[in-house]
Amino acid sequence: MKKLMSLLSATIITYSAVGQTKTIGKIIQNDPELAKLLNIEDKLEVLGEGFEWSEGPVWIKDGNYLLFSDVPTNIIYKWKEGEKITEFLNPSGYTGIMPYSNEPGSNGLTISNDGKHLIACEHGDRRVTKMPLGGKGGKFTLADSWEGKRFNSPNDVVESKSGQIYFTDPPYGLPDFVDDKSREIEYFGVYRVSPNRKVTLEIKDLTRPNGVALSADHKTLYVAQSDVKAYIMSYPINSDGGVGKGKLLFDASYLNQQGLQGAPDGLKVDQNGNIFTTGPGGVLILSPEGKLLGRIETGAATANLAWGENGSTLFITADMYLLKIKTKTKGANF
Repeated sequence: MKKLMSLLSATIITYSAVGQTKTIGKIIQNDPELAKLLNIEDKLEVLGEGFEWSEGPVWIKDGNYLLFSDVPTNIIYKWKEGEKITEFLNPSGYTGIMPYSNEPGSNGLTISNDGKHLIACEHGDRRVTKMPLGGKGGKFTLADSWEGKRFNSPNDVVESKSGQIYFTDPPYGLPDFVDDKSREIEYFGVYRVSPNRKVTLEIKDLTRPNGVALSADHKTLYVAQSDVKAYIMSYPINSDGGVGKGKLLFDASYLNQQGLQGAPDGLKVDQNGNIFTTGPGGVLILSPEGKLLGRIETGAATANLAWGENGSTLFITADMYLLKIKTKTKGANF
């Protein structure tokens, strides 16, 4: 999500590397079913802090470490238990002459189906890329345009079992946001990149598409809308990978009206189809039918999340923080 902030370098504090433990936040229960997913008394463990705007966490099974973006500083960081947080890739999303915008770096990250490549949404270079995690072979562009027109600033990405890649393209990374003169596409769309690299505009009627996720069976695409009207949509995925007519899954606007800050952004699904999505007040936990079971209150604007470790740990990026919390469930297809 768009956030204006200083690009002054910050001091990154890594708690797990020095044997400290710091906790924040709390769990708010709206439905008894939440107790099957979380220990209600638990708090969030702070793994690191001092980032400008942490985003896009993804777990790397081969190596047991987490990667995540710090969008304004144009860096992807690496966290591993017992070690200090270190730079993994710099620059991560803009390779031109700085400054470019307030959010030039990579945003959403995912791992390819073979587990060997990092797929990244790059704000500044306005593209989706693929790069071997081992560093050999170099980064290449999966998609940077639709019908000859450059994307705005690809934001979040996911790959289906069949190799279809879906990503959102809101204006958050453009230097002048919605009014940027370099905009070439009128839509803030949701796109699909097929295995043969064909780019298709699948959804064009959302004003601020943001996070994307797939259901456990990969038959449904979830898209978070982070505009003034904040909600989550679900779309059936056709046999050819195309997206069908969407329906409203959860309207988060009433939570804003209650005074909770934030909007739906990154989201993930557990093995039973429950949806863990950032939103007003932290991380919202929804049933597969879209019922609010409760939320993890982080105390900060919350961007994204990912399953990691044995699949039951939820890593959360929230403003300046990298956080984690143990759950009683497990990520879908982990």
